[in-house]
Amino acid sequence: MKGSSESNSRGLNNTSGVSEFCTDGSKSLSHIDYVRSLLGSHKEDNLVGLDDDSIVRALECEDVSLRQWLDNPDRSVDAFECFHVFRQIVEIVNAAHSQGIVVHNVRPSCFVMSSFNHVSFIESASCSDSGSDEDATTKSREIGSSRILSERRSKQLEEVEKQPFPMKQILAMEMSWYTSPEEDNGSPSNCASDVYRLGVLLFELFCPASSREEKSRTMSSLRHRVLPPQILLNWPKEASFCLWLLHPEPSYRPSMSELLQSEFINEPRENLEEREAAMELWDRIEEQELLLEFLFLIQQRKQEASDKLRDTISLLSSDIDQVVKRQLVLHQKGSDVRSLLASRKRIRQGAVAEEENDDNTIDEEESKLDDTLESTLLESSRLMRNLKKLESVYFATRYRQIKAAAAAENPLARYYSALSSNGRSSEKSSMSSPVQPPNDPINDSRQGGWIDPFLEGLCKYLSFSKLRVKANLKQGDLLNLSNLVCAIGFDRDGEFFATAGVNKKIKIFECESIIKDGRDIHYPVVELASRSKLSGICWNSYIKSQVASSNFEGVVQVWDVARSQLVTEMKEHEKRVWSIDYSSADPTLLASGSDDGSVKLWSINQGVSIGTIKTKANICCVQFPSESGRSLTFGSADHKVYYYDLRNPKLPLCTMIGHNKTVSYVRFLDSSTLVSSSTDNTLKLWDLSMSISGVNETPLHSFMGHTNVKNFVGLSVSDGYIATGSETNEVFVYHKAFPMPVLSYKFKTIDPVSDLEVDDASQFISSVCWRGQSSTLVAANSTGNIKILEMV
Repeated sequence: MKGSSESNSRGLNNTSGVSEFCTDGSKSLSHIDYVRSLLGSHKEDNLVGLDDDSIVRALECEDVSLRQWLDNPDRSVDAFECFHVFRQIVEIVNAAHSQGIVVHNVRPSCFVMSSFNHVSFIESASCSDSGSDEDATTKSREIGSSRILSERRSKQLEEVEKQPFPMKQILAMEMSWYTSPEEDNGSPSNCASDVYRLGVLLFELFCPASSREEKSRTMSSLRHRVLPPQILLNWPKEASFCLWLLHPEPSYRPSMSELLQSEFINEPRENLEEREAAMELWDRIEEQELLLEFLFLIQQRKQEASDKLRDTISLLSSDIDQVVKRQLVLHQKGSDVRSLLASRKRIRQGAVAEEENDDNTIDEEESKLDDTLESTLLESSRLMRNLKKLESVYFATRYRQIKAAAAAENPLARYYSALSSNGRSSEKSSMSSPVQPPNDPINDSRQGGWIDPFLEGLCKYLSFSKLRVKANLKQGDLLNLSNLVCAIGFDRDGEFFATAGVNKKIKIFECESIIKDGRDIHYPVVELASRSKLSGICWNSYIKSQVASSNFEGVVQVWDVARSQLVTEMKEHEKRVWSIDYSSADPTLLASGSDDGSVKLWSINQGVSIGTIKTKANICCVQFPSESGRSLTFGSADHKVYYYDLRNPKLPLCTMIGHNKTVSYVRFLDSSTLVSSSTDNTLKLWDLSMSISGVNETPLHSFMGHTNVKNFVGLSVSDGYIATGSETNEVFVYHKAFPMPVLSYKFKTIDPVSDLEVDDASQFISSVCWRGQSSTLVAANSTGNIKILEMV
């Protein structure tokens, strides 16, 4: 037959290796012509410029060999799916037979499956029929395209080589499996041979094998028309139809027309494409449900955010009302004061006009003051820069106050609160003090109890704008390689301060003389020499001239500064002592913390320890509260802060957990609040009353802004302000109300040779100390450079 026939549903016009019986001899189309015919869904006009690579890419896209699909060990028999595949191959063979063409290669390795199990015939070099009558010219014309397809398919074969069915061996056996009995006897292939091959294919579709050996055994039995029990039990109709196609006598096999008209082929079945369409529709429904669930989740979260925002706005409105009420009360008091002053002036001067002028003057001054406050808030870059953090502190403060108020409303909480405060029950308390009316000023003051502490913190945060240098002090010794100052301390009156460090000397300086004297180099009024490097120093709060020190050898020493001599020396620690502290309530009591994991309590009158708290980690800092000598806190290398009642030193009263590294310093802000410093770059503020079962894991604030990952950089507190050093050679000042720095000052590094400012990353602040409750502090860095700074 010359020319090309119409495209059928599978897109088959002709095939290479497919014989065409015509009066003018057999012919065979090239691979490319055949592939073009396979793409029959495209118009001929679109195939004009199609080259070999584009065709291969089109065939490669999501295609899989039918042989690989059949031999997949995880494949389960789906009757609709298998019949759909078989029906497509029957149509391809029928299209060829209708043109008088015998398809020699009706074998799984010569078919590919694309999406939705669409089957296409594609003959590779391994599938070409050795008995075809192609001439040399046609052969050479096919080599290029055939090689491309073969190379691509060989890559796929290599990928599955390690599977349970080695492809090379299967392909070799496949030739014998799909050879009809008459072909074995030497007869030429005919249309009945193709029908036999369809029977073998139908058997493979409905009878999967779990191993290569089982596959070989069942296929060998199939040559004798012996079917395994599983297909006879599970698929009787398919097994009967398969035996018809596999009849040893070609004449007893059905023709393609009889096959297509058979009851098996035409039996009503669920259309696989419709089934896949239904599955695709179900998948779309599930995707819509997933989208709906996603949108509901977003809606829920946004609704929660909206509710939270509404509550926040309600809280803000309530607080604004409270502040406005306070403001009105203050204005009313101011008006009363102005009226009183005006009446006195009227009596004294008898001039009404002057009273009006005075009132106008006061109003103008108030207006100017309001404008000044408003401009201060708007123009304060520090306030605007930290507005988010201030906002978070405000809400944290309010929620704590609300939580405390809710707890106070609990009758059981009120009962225990009353017992703890005056030893009486809540019933007696309620009888003695009647319930306040709703509009009572006392209730209003309770509701607005957050205002004063927050306002105080905000005012103190904005009170100062910078740290100013009042004096420089260069006290380093030329004979010492290192002048690192480890500790600084002021005496009880803030008149003298002492420094101690690795130069093994305690130096006492008079603060005012240094400030008034404009020179950089100052000599100490007293100098005390130690045998070892000094790590800590502390003045006695009662005996003005007494100072205690600790050193790297584990020795605690008490000195009399007035007489410049050592009073007592205590040697009970086994390793370096990092910190010492005098009790303000009991000036004869001294505490020390050491690398040997112990905290020792000393009586300076006895010169020996009177108590020991033993821990498993190094102790880096100790501190007594200012109002009591019966409790003590210390920081440890196990990242924790411990608070002990010294009357029961076996177990801590409270353990504060939150730091990630060694706790280097602890300082009390008041009797129930302390701040800790760690080499994890943070300071943490703790409320001892918030501990639960002796553990506190929620600090009030984590102060961040300075850098501290390696060295001890100092810590000091004064009137709510917290000073600490930084490994960037800076001094940072925080206020207890807010977690961000209030002020900072960077030490300048001056080259001693060129007298120019240089950047030395190795320098850091090593110690800081406030001068009592004033705004002045002393800071020293790792080179021994000391500066007296003042907040202004």
